[in-house]
Amino acid sequence: MTPLRRNRKTEREWSDRVPSSEELVIALPKGRILKEVMPLIRAAGIEPEPAFDDPASRLLQFRTNHPNISIIRVRSFDVATFVAFGAAQLGVAGNDVLLEFDYPEIYAPVDLDIGHCHIAVAQPKELEEDRDPSRWSHIRIATKYPNLTHKFFAEAGIQAECIKLSGAMELAPGLGLCRRIVDLVSTGATLEANGLVEVERILDISSRLVVNRAALKTRSVELNGWIEKFREVVNAA
Repeated sequence: MTPLRRNRKTEREWSDRVPSSEELVIALPKGRILKEVMPLIRAAGIEPEPAFDDPASRLLQFRTNHPNISIIRVRSFDVATFVAFGAAQLGVAGNDVLLEFDYPEIYAPVDLDIGHCHIAVAQPKELEEDRDPSRWSHIRIATKYPNLTHKFFAEAGIQAECIKLSGAMELAPGLGLCRRIVDLVSTGATLEANGLVEVERILDISSRLVVNRAALKTRSVELNGWIEKFREVVNAA
């Protein structure tokens, strides 16, 4: 009987966190961008519950100082999906993610001026004599951005065969999976440590405030208010 009582308690706790139709859910990315975006979130007047900053907490959804606002913490690539399908009304996503998925349901009104890096083509140093992309006609590339990569090279008249990986792209050339990769570059230290060099810059990246278009129509006053608040916070930074 004890396990049954424990399960019932867990269900009650979960039901308290299920968002209602009036709740505003903000999707934030885990990792480096989370550290950069939280000062903006707090400057906008949104403070998450203490569990948000507790490294031992297993929660993924958090209450805030606003009774109708909660924050969810998800993978950076998943922010766009949560917002596009209406599970979250607001979120923070890089323009790399927005271009990769190209969801028409997402509106990105504010560049938050954080999360700066870029997407680049990289290859082993020993391919020095073949580092001019204008001479390529067909290439095989490992990347977590197959759509963005294919489009970039198609526009240059290059046929790109994309192998999708979720991480550790730098291993692919050395293990014979492909000769080149397309990946995020911040300092370039990871490329250098793995014997790779950047040969083409594809896209400069920053993180944007993103909004579900349907929610913006049905809750325009509320959401436009938060859009303007974040715009003010960014302009004041």
